[in-house]
Amino acid sequence: MAYMASETRYEGMSYRRCGESGLKLPLLSLGLWHNFGAGDDYETMKRMCLTAFDQGVTHFDAANNYGPPAGSAEENLGRILRGELAAYRDEIVVSTKAGYSMWPGPYGDHGSRKYMLASLDQSLKRLGLPYVDIFYHHRMDPETPLEESMLALEAAVRSGRALYAGISNYDAKTALRAAAILRELRCPFVLDQVRYSIFDRHIEPDGLEQAAREGGFGLIAFSPLAQGMLTDRYLNGVPQDSRIGKGGPFLKREQLTEERLGQIRALNVLAQERGQTLSELALSWVLRSGAVTSVLIGASSPEQILQNLGILAAPAFSAEELLRIDAITGTIA
Repeated sequence: MAYMASETRYEGMSYRRCGESGLKLPLLSLGLWHNFGAGDDYETMKRMCLTAFDQGVTHFDAANNYGPPAGSAEENLGRILRGELAAYRDEIVVSTKAGYSMWPGPYGDHGSRKYMLASLDQSLKRLGLPYVDIFYHHRMDPETPLEESMLALEAAVRSGRALYAGISNYDAKTALRAAAILRELRCPFVLDQVRYSIFDRHIEPDGLEQAAREGGFGLIAFSPLAQGMLTDRYLNGVPQDSRIGKGGPFLKREQLTEERLGQIRALNVLAQERGQTLSELALSWVLRSGAVTSVLIGASSPEQILQNLGILAAPAFSAEELLRIDAITGTIA
């Protein structure tokens, strides 16, 4: 039976503008960093994307190196976009990135014009699309002039291969320089994608939220659940099917210290007092910042996506609750 999107898909979701641009993103965006690789179940991927879209989650975020292997997440997303979601392409924001190693030799990594534009062409081929909505430079590259990387983003937009430019993992100082260059080039720059969570607040002392306001761009947060630590997954031990249990490359068992477990449990108590799950508390906390346009969630099932939608009815944080969160975490940066 052909997929037909829910007629009520826009009734519950809220949307925020990316900085000063006209582009809006849902409060929750679906990230393809995990669970969209060649070894993952395609039917589950498809159900996650369709479940998300039925709930007003219109933004799907990929990168050239997502998988594994690198490129496979784009291929799987492209298959879904060409299949069930083909009729809804104009309702969807697709983003991808270039900045990490993709092929051997000096031209397959970092931020040169040659690498970035070649990578984008490869991404479009894997996605089966004539353009992406947002094309990011994935990380700062001190060996390439910033102007060169920004000119590559501008060329992608000017050629019609992307509609908007973005950056990722840029600090405040460099993001403001990038914003100034792109403004001079009259290239629509909308987002800096950064790691941000209750347990990882490095953007705060860096001043990135203020830089976003000054530069007119938005922030989109990845790992808002700290790789799953800010969920109920580890409250009573390490499940075998969890990221730690599987021995994945990003979240290690040694990161789940007794001190960290104590913080997780204390935050869970506060979440329950607020009528939220721990993950809802964590997502709501990131979104309390007016500079944050959206939070990127990863999921391994459609049910996890639906569970996170509770943040749409979340109560605002009181000053006392925010101080309590700071006290629990020790404002870990």
